[in-house]
Parts: sequence; C-alpha cells; structure tokens
Amino acid sequence: MKIPTLTTARLTLRPFAEADVDPLHCILQEEGILRYFPKSDPPERERVERLIAHHLTHWEEHGYGRWAVEPRAENRLIGWCGLEYLPETGETEVGYLLSKAFWGRGLATEGTQASVQYGFEHLKLETIIGITHPENVASQRVLEKAGLSFTNRAHHFGMDCFRYAVERASFGLTEHPPPSQILATLK
Repeated sequence: MKIPTLTTARLTLRPFAEADVDPLHCILQEEGILRYFPKSDPPERERVERLIAHHLTHWEEHGYGRWAVEPRAENRLIGWCGLEYLPETGETEVGYLLSKAFWGRGLATEGTQASVQYGFEHLKLETIIGITHPENVASQRVLEKAGLSFTNRAHHFGMDCFRYAVERASFGLTEHPPPSQILATLK
C-alpha cells in the first residue's frame, strides 16, 4: 500500500522509514516523554525498530495508521501522529507524540486535526476516539482543540484512562479550523 503524505500549515505527516529509527529512539529517551504511557521506560533501539515496523504493517492491514511528523520546512523527525485500530474495542484511536522541544506550539493539535479529518474524509470512519491518562491535562486539551469531547472513564492498555470521541457528522461543527485550512495537500 502506498501511504499518503499529508501537509498542514506547519507539518508534514509522512510514511515512516528505516532512517527514522535512530531519531525516534532519541525522542523516546527524553526524560518524562513517556510519563503517561503504559510502558514509561525508554525503549531499547530494537523496540523502536519493532514499533516502526508495526506502524507500517498497520497501514497494510487497516489502510491507515501513524505517520512520522516533521516540521514542514525541515527534514527532521519530531515525533508521530495518526490513527490506530484498537482490536480490543473495534474503535479507531487518534494518537500523537512529539519531542518535548515542540510542545506548547499547537503542533500536536494540528497533526491530530489532520489525522481526524483524514479518517473522516478519506476512510469514511464514523467515530474516532482519543485516550489519555487522567493526569495528562495537556493531551486532553489537544483532543478537545481537535474537536473530540470527553465521553467517560475507561480502561485501555492496562491502565485507567479518559476516553474522548468525535463523530464524523459533528466534526465540522466544532471550534477547530475548517477542514480546507487543515489539510493543505494530500499526496
């Protein structure tokens, strides 16, 4: 499957490549970056190789997945963003992780909006969910700005979480920019 590349005003969401292993490994070593993830210990390089392979396989199996994220004007990996099928619930989750150097700039929200829009417009998904640790207020705010709303407490990935969701029918009615402003190009 040819994985599409999305561009937003400030980001390029592109397919992962083998060359992304070392930069992603470095990002995942940043202190506290995995604080709210089920496995909060920084991974070994081999685990990062498996993670990237999983992302690529997920695209093959489901027709969507997670992208490598770069600033639009640079050829530098800063994290990942995209959609993941959750076999435990049969739902599709939007997720993201950016290097701490890029926190607080609205980039996670921008990537999340583009991912959700792609899921609704190109995949015709009916619902997309987001899952956050109850203490991860910044991630909850990203989901809210991207148009998702809190639905309930849930248990995912072996931990208690907050579950957010957005329906395709209501996606254009939230406070985020109109879809034409989010997705600059789809290659």
